[in-house]
Amino acid sequence: MKNRDDIRNVAIIAHVDHGKTTLVNELLKQSDTLDEHTQIGDRAMDSNDIEKERGITILSKNTAVKYQGKQINILDTPGHADFGGEVERIMKMVDGVLLIVDAFEGTMPQTRFVLKKALEQHLTPIVIINKVDRPGGRPEEVVDEVLDLFIELGADEDQLDFPVIYASAMNGTSSDDPDLSTQKHTMDPVFNTIIDAIPGPVDNSDEPLQFQVSMLDYNDFVGRVGIGRVFRGTIKVGDAVTVMKLDGSQQNFRVTKLFGFFGLQRQEIQEAKAGDLIAVSGMEDIFVGETVCPANSPEALPVLRIDPPTLQMTFMTNNSPFTGREGDHVTARKLEDRLKMQLHTDVSLRVEDTESPDAWIVSGRGELHLSILIETLRREGFELAVSRPKVIYREIDGTLSEPYENVIIDTPDEYSGSIIESMAERKGEMVNMETGQNGQTRLTFSTPTRGLIGYDSQFLSMTRGYGIMNHTFAEYKPVIRNWEPGRRNGALVSINQGKATTYSIMSVEGRGTIFVDPGTEVYEGMIVGQSSRERDISVNVTKGKNMTNVRSSNKDQTASIKKPTHLTLEESLEFLNEDELLEITPTTIRLRKRILDTNLREKAAKKAKKAKEQE
Repeated sequence: MKNRDDIRNVAIIAHVDHGKTTLVNELLKQSDTLDEHTQIGDRAMDSNDIEKERGITILSKNTAVKYQGKQINILDTPGHADFGGEVERIMKMVDGVLLIVDAFEGTMPQTRFVLKKALEQHLTPIVIINKVDRPGGRPEEVVDEVLDLFIELGADEDQLDFPVIYASAMNGTSSDDPDLSTQKHTMDPVFNTIIDAIPGPVDNSDEPLQFQVSMLDYNDFVGRVGIGRVFRGTIKVGDAVTVMKLDGSQQNFRVTKLFGFFGLQRQEIQEAKAGDLIAVSGMEDIFVGETVCPANSPEALPVLRIDPPTLQMTFMTNNSPFTGREGDHVTARKLEDRLKMQLHTDVSLRVEDTESPDAWIVSGRGELHLSILIETLRREGFELAVSRPKVIYREIDGTLSEPYENVIIDTPDEYSGSIIESMAERKGEMVNMETGQNGQTRLTFSTPTRGLIGYDSQFLSMTRGYGIMNHTFAEYKPVIRNWEPGRRNGALVSINQGKATTYSIMSVEGRGTIFVDPGTEVYEGMIVGQSSRERDISVNVTKGKNMTNVRSSNKDQTASIKKPTHLTLEESLEFLNEDELLEITPTTIRLRKRILDTNLREKAAKKAKKAKEQE
């Protein structure tokens, strides 16, 4: 059976921040796709604001470029482990991968993760050593590292014979040679290698249709949109087809619209055939992994595996004294509708009802996955409260098990001792330790996921910001009993409502770290700082200085306080204890106790302590 020569389907895979999206930008600019009037900004494929701000890809995106009369379909995939489910499904849509590796950092945890997925699908690899102009770059050593990784992951002989291109995506240069002087302002070596090395899709368009959905999109005008690859046959607008559902049932529908991908645009097309990557509308409740085929030839493709969630949080309506001050959407109905709508496109997310009509359990792939959902909601004008993240336990062969992660840490040598000690406290088991020649140590651990909740900020302060930590889900192992990681220090909790004053903050800052500025409005039960002791301390931060007509001997000294610590959304989630919530509005995030009333909270704490002692 012959292959199509007019198209190539490739995915770009890499560790986070190794330059995937920047390279796609350059391929778009230097191809025959965009007309001379089209201007594209940096990282054009990262289309939403959060992706642009954080410099990460969250959702897989596809584009198509024209080069010498051929169409190259390119899928840009996320590099972060929380979005690994996206990567896995993309591998099914393509015939080859561009593996991008940083010329300085070399192979990293996600390099291994994404390459393993590609090799399992027997895809043809092309290796691009990016950032070759970076000071300290070691492109030839990195190629050896990549080869070792291929061998370790069981690549076959054809895969081991991979072509290598050396590039600087930021500068738009590339070459077949590691020598920096050979770099030229062109992406031709990349384009030519894709066309020569990666096979075109099999042309079996005369057989019955098989189209499988790998990604979902949602559009207010056409409803749910299934994005995927035509594996066999031909599909046309107006065709009556059958969807082979995941539960084994079948559902008939008519194709109302087909879209192809050209540059940064999605364009309507009338038909597509085997090998094409397209979007199909007209199926109201289609899901990832389902197959579209003719009614007279119902043959489903193997179901795509979607990584199950490992972490969950409770999302609830905001019930603090400040409810409705800052957000447009505050009701339970609006929040529930929005969470359910997220399920249209995010297949790794789960939303379950609870006994309370105002709360839902939301499960995702990790802290980043859930914090990005929270950030998206607050930008849309929602007010809500969320609980501390919890890992999801599973019963495996009759044993209660919890998720574990592979953790790889690169740190200056002087911090390695304290990292090993802190990871041991979190039940991390050291698997490997490598000392480099440049004063850097690489530590590898196997660690329970719950031990990593809240570790990021501790790690950054421990390494003065010089450490780099990456972790990926590894497996489920039996639960470690009688151990509950969490914040050791208590909280400074406001006992009244009002505006924080400099005078009162000065009187309590000796008891811990303050989180609020003078003038900040606080309420009873709101957390205004971290206690220096293990227990919570109730404080008054709204008290004003009594005015007297007695002149103070230090009248010329201006009252000054230490600069308060302002926690980010992720740091606030990490800070939470079991009896606390995070209140989120479009303009503010506030840490608070679940029980706001000081007396009721203290009674509940005594009751809980007594119950624990009796166990």
